[in-house]
Amino acid sequence: MGPSSCNKILSTTTAGLLLCVSFLAELELVLVHGGLVPALYVLGDSQADVGNNNHLELSPLRANFPRNGIDYPGQQATGRFSNGYNFVDFLAGSLGLASPPAYHSIRDTAGSSNSTYLNGVNFASGGAGVFDLTNKGQCFSFDHQIERDYSSVHSDLVRQLRQPQATSHLSKSIFVVAIGGNDIILRALPPSVELTVEVAAVISLPPQEFIHSLAQTMRRQLQRLHDLGMRRLFFVGAAPIGCVPLMRELSRLTTGNCHDGANDMSVRYNAAVRSLLADMSTQHQDFHYAFFDSYTALLRYIEEPEANGYAEVKAACCGLGDNNAMYRCGRVSTVCPNRTNHMFWDLVHPTETTSRKLTGIAFDGSPPLVSPINVRKLCG
Repeated sequence: MGPSSCNKILSTTTAGLLLCVSFLAELELVLVHGGLVPALYVLGDSQADVGNNNHLELSPLRANFPRNGIDYPGQQATGRFSNGYNFVDFLAGSLGLASPPAYHSIRDTAGSSNSTYLNGVNFASGGAGVFDLTNKGQCFSFDHQIERDYSSVHSDLVRQLRQPQATSHLSKSIFVVAIGGNDIILRALPPSVELTVEVAAVISLPPQEFIHSLAQTMRRQLQRLHDLGMRRLFFVGAAPIGCVPLMRELSRLTTGNCHDGANDMSVRYNAAVRSLLADMSTQHQDFHYAFFDSYTALLRYIEEPEANGYAEVKAACCGLGDNNAMYRCGRVSTVCPNRTNHMFWDLVHPTETTSRKLTGIAFDGSPPLVSPINVRKLCG
């Protein structure tokens, strides 16, 4: 039905008027937007969390307190694990979109007559891993994000737009997945007496078996997202986890360098994800993706800090103890005076400056750092 059809109906019945108004309103919701894509749907862990964990009052994995957000507008601690914005904020800006709100901050107010979900939603939760058992009970797991949170949003969009329009909207939107680092950290950390039998069994697997199990779980999860409308995926690979301040501190008494075991797991994980994504694109001709090798990108900064504008690539900017790496960033932490020349904000998270740089590479970069296409081309 087009405008001319509407004109004919308008000339005959009041019911026709209502039908056309409804149709044109839906058409506008689907087609009219100010960005390169209609929306951004984000799933993952703390590198992408914009406040979902604020709603887990008993979880220690939160960042909604000072000194987090010290460089955010109004020095507001929003729940981002950063001194300011995170990579999702910069990605949204590059796409011409507002940064998607935290799902758990809007779910009680977004109803069937609300278009909030059409503009994108962020489901990411600090501490989440590919495995449900990673930080279980302290975060919204990746499966929870898919099966309960995003699935609910998907149903809401179908109710708002009806199936064909919802399918079209989602197929043009970009989905972001940034996860895996917490699983690697869980395996690399010294065993704890508090581990359950289930967790202990998984982290005791040989490296390649552990990665294979991660990949098989991820395959199921990404297939589920595809079933629920995902057609364009931006996947953020694991960083050199062994080089974050937390893992360096674990290696301090031995080599004082990056944790080799954790870095090896990051490399293996990224290779497994690349293979999985290539398989998915062969299996589903309508599926397109951009994989960001944040491991290689960040390692280049670490190996050539001054050339990339860094004065400090080992110590955290905010924390306590040796290299600010012995306690998480909080109210009593010391904070470096210049956050723009530090690579890491806290024990494991990048500064706003680092997030901005890495997002720029992912958006407009080229292989091997982002492949087979970059995010800008993924929009086309």
